[in-house]
Amino acid sequence: MADSTDAQATEITQASMEAPALTDGSRLPHHNFFSRLYTGTGAFEVVGRRRLWYGISGVIVAIAIVSIVLRGFTFGIDFKGGTTVSLPRGDATVAAVSDVFRKTLGVDPDAVVVVGSGSAATIQIRSEPLDNTQTSKLRDALFDAFQPKGNDGKPSKQAISDSAVSETWGGQITDKALIALAVFVALVSLYITVRYERYMAISALTTMCFDLAVTAGIYSLVGFEVTPATIIGWLTILGFSLYDTVIVFDKVEENTHGFQHTARRTFAEQANLAINQTFMRSINTSLISVLPVLALMVVAVWLLGVGTLKDLALVQLVGILVGTYSSIFFATPLLVTLRERTELVRTHTRRVIKRRRPGAQSEEPAAPAEGAGAAEEDKGAEAADAPAGAATPAKPAKPAPNKPAPGARPVRPTGTRRPTGKRNAGRR
Repeated sequence: MADSTDAQATEITQASMEAPALTDGSRLPHHNFFSRLYTGTGAFEVVGRRRLWYGISGVIVAIAIVSIVLRGFTFGIDFKGGTTVSLPRGDATVAAVSDVFRKTLGVDPDAVVVVGSGSAATIQIRSEPLDNTQTSKLRDALFDAFQPKGNDGKPSKQAISDSAVSETWGGQITDKALIALAVFVALVSLYITVRYERYMAISALTTMCFDLAVTAGIYSLVGFEVTPATIIGWLTILGFSLYDTVIVFDKVEENTHGFQHTARRTFAEQANLAINQTFMRSINTSLISVLPVLALMVVAVWLLGVGTLKDLALVQLVGILVGTYSSIFFATPLLVTLRERTELVRTHTRRVIKRRRPGAQSEEPAAPAEGAGAAEEDKGAEAADAPAGAATPAKPAKPAPNKPAPGARPVRPTGTRRPTGKRNAGRR
């Protein structure tokens, strides 16, 4: 039963998408790419090609899940605990610092990275938790190897700093991050469920899970470090993704309001038109959001060398790109797929397709519009979709003239006389 329903919905969708965009059989005028993008004429087919977008989205999610399962995440020191040792970069290199660490302690460091640029650049060493003896031994070895200079320009051991995070603290940070994520998702789910109808709520929540999985997968695949700032940015981009989805859904809701009362477009075509009409809004919103994030990354990485700002900006950049894609190419196509399983949408789609067949308008009798607020452009469509058995008022018959029967002598009206005068008075 489910297979037959899916096949029937697919057949109806394909037929509706192959039908002309205008009811009079004409086609939309051809415009260039940017003109269609700005005017939102519905020329970009997104919903009609949703199988393609489902395939692309499925591949992306599969790669993300496989990477999370096999590679896992690179957690920062705040989550797993450990020791961080920093020293001014000077003439030191990452390879040389790693070699000193290895020779001093007999193990490899977890990470050695350069933070910042210019004279403010530093080299950070991250490793498993070290005791006081190991830390002191490492600082002496680094000072002897690189002679880092202090604020007065002279070599000083005080230029080398260290900090440690216990595993207990890291566990508490992890628990708080998970609780914050769960509370955020619960509140957002409650709002979406109350704000939208059932199918829109399901589509929006599924899109949010898609954004979570893909963003996490990118972090796992590329090896970006997960820090508390990453979790904060993660919650931020979920909000952005939902905001972008809400923009598109609001337009879909506006276009499809009372769609069953008109046969101009199918539900899928109205939803595709909504995507086209919000293309520029989504692009502009994404650009406006990306620009300050890029500026934040430039300031964090090249100027200040602040790792927290870098982590926050990085996850926001990834999330904005993923959220923009999902709101256009995943959320609305999924909504259309769910709605086309309902009898209301399927019946309406059949009616629209039937009306677009050649000669369908002349064969079906007209009927009055079903609502006083119907658009002028849909009056013809509503008249053409009237039921075949609708009764039409009959015109009153004119009284038949009183004509004499063939061969009968005309009857003179009562009270009249035969005209007098000579029969040939007009002759001479």
